[in-house]
Amino acid sequence: MSNIKQGDQAPAFQGVNQRGESVSLADYSGKKLVLYFYPKDDTPGCTAEACNLRDNYNQLINKEYAVLGVSPDGEAKHQKFIDKYDLPFDLLADTEKEVCEMYGVWVMKSMYGREYMGVARTTFVIDENGIIEEVISKVKTNDHTSQILTS
Repeated sequence: MSNIKQGDQAPAFQGVNQRGESVSLADYSGKKLVLYFYPKDDTPGCTAEACNLRDNYNQLINKEYAVLGVSPDGEAKHQKFIDKYDLPFDLLADTEKEVCEMYGVWVMKSMYGREYMGVARTTFVIDENGIIEEVISKVKTNDHTSQILTS
């Protein structure tokens, strides 16, 4: 569980997107950013969340939000996911889990009695000055945009 809370300075991250281009928090300076962490491309919950953000992307843009998804999947897998679902935003390839660890979302999880390390689905809404406005840890994958816009 992330120990980052509302009012904290967002950790400055850097990584690469699906095209291998460098992406950092500084790139979003002066903009509001929806930084969402998810476990894996092209799985049911992650697809529902990405498609909800895609379907409501204009609402987010109208409220001056940029969107950046982060998962441990690599660049090529991200590009396939974007192409398959026509996603209008970048995905950060956090293959070393550095950004996930920085934000406290690389955690011990449990499924069917088996424990493993994985990404806790979490969204950080970051303001124009790099301050955390909201941390959404109970993400509703099918209705995530409304969670963001009512935060």
